[in-house]
Amino acid sequence: MLGLGTISKKVFGTPNDRKVKAVRPLVEKINALEPEFQALSDEELIGKTEEFKARVAGGEELDKILPEAFANCREAAMRALGLRAFDTQLMGGIFLHQGNIAEMKTGEGKTLVATFPAYLNALAGKGVHIVTVNDYLARRDAEWMGKVYAQLGMTTGVVVPQQPEAEKSEAYAADITYATNNELGFDYLRDNMKSKLEDMSQRGHNFAIVDEVDSILIDEARTPLIISGPAADRSELYKTVDHLVPSISEEHYTLDEKARNATFTDEGNEFIEAKLLEAGILPEGQSLYDPESTTLVHHVTQALKAHKLFQKDKDYIVRSGEVVLIDEFTGRMMPGRRLSDGLHQAIEAKEDCKIQPENVTLASVTFQNYFRLYSKLGGMTGTATTEAEEFGTIYGLGVVEVPTNRPIAREDEHDAVYRTAEEKYLAVVQTIKTANDKGQPVLVGTTSIEKSEDLSNRLTKAGIKHNVLNARQHEQEAQIVADAG
Repeated sequence: MLGLGTISKKVFGTPNDRKVKAVRPLVEKINALEPEFQALSDEELIGKTEEFKARVAGGEELDKILPEAFANCREAAMRALGLRAFDTQLMGGIFLHQGNIAEMKTGEGKTLVATFPAYLNALAGKGVHIVTVNDYLARRDAEWMGKVYAQLGMTTGVVVPQQPEAEKSEAYAADITYATNNELGFDYLRDNMKSKLEDMSQRGHNFAIVDEVDSILIDEARTPLIISGPAADRSELYKTVDHLVPSISEEHYTLDEKARNATFTDEGNEFIEAKLLEAGILPEGQSLYDPESTTLVHHVTQALKAHKLFQKDKDYIVRSGEVVLIDEFTGRMMPGRRLSDGLHQAIEAKEDCKIQPENVTLASVTFQNYFRLYSKLGGMTGTATTEAEEFGTIYGLGVVEVPTNRPIAREDEHDAVYRTAEEKYLAVVQTIKTANDKGQPVLVGTTSIEKSEDLSNRLTKAGIKHNVLNARQHEQEAQIVADAG
């Protein structure tokens, strides 16, 4: 016997089916306009952009202009790149314009999809930000899709780290700006520390299209972006305290690895107090529990965290005598970024690097709060339905699963679980070898530099040619990716 829910779905379709069905008439309108826009000259395509801008300035809603704007953008992409957007890509663009998250499977052309709502919303003259997860993609997509925007008479900018202020301001002044979530957040903080409005780089938060939206808005939602300034130099204290850590036993502390926190037990506090007195760091007659000893307890705790909770080649690497953090979500180096509250200095002491002055927080914002600044937000990902409730509750965003252009031919296997890491790696190498013998390209993802290099050594021993891309080789990324497969 069928339940009411099952009968309802069979008769009316799922909520997602109804959303997809609702935009089909718009797609049909865009398709019907295609011959008209194909007949236009290059100058006339740009002329259409100027016409649309004038209509928006005159009060016409973007939704009314959408079919024509999308048809213009489709023709521009065809001329600039030789790519004709599929109906499903037009759907994805419509959903993004409506302020949704478009769930699109890998290979469905998300990069091109973003150009449609970006172009439409840029007609209002307030700018559009397209957010990527790394600088390489920001540069690549700005250069690639910039050809489409140029065909439409629109300007494109890209924001990257260590960019001169004038260049950065120019990038933000463009019609469409590509940037990473990190750069956008830090530029916002830097702008808020400036005293003159004309010195600010960003020009407001009109519309953002976020790629890999689940990673940025959910996984990293509460990650704080912090701008800090130097405090007093305590480098000698960090070095002295660091030498105490090897003598601390497991019964002296408890660890919370998920929260990356360490706490001393009562026995541990007594042990540390004795050691600090012995080293002459804690004055005679002063207890570790006295208010003036708070700073010392903090330093020892940070040294303990540095040794027990932060691993070299996983959480950071040492490069040219400096501790450089690795982004836990992307595996990329983050030069110039430092841990706060003396933790970075504790790691520098642990690795015997030059200890930079400790910093005090001057400005801070989380990604969650930053992206709520935008008047409208849209996002793309391959997997969003699992976090649909969070997207709705936190950001007020709906999730729409966009149909694939063709049926998916890929087979998704069940996870294979092994008793030991050694058995798992043997199976991984064998799977790679089998595919390699057939001439099939293989992409292997690992969770750390250490694991990628361990697997690389195993593949070398097995006589399998391969390339490694991790934080150590990030300068060669474009070449490695270009040669892949």
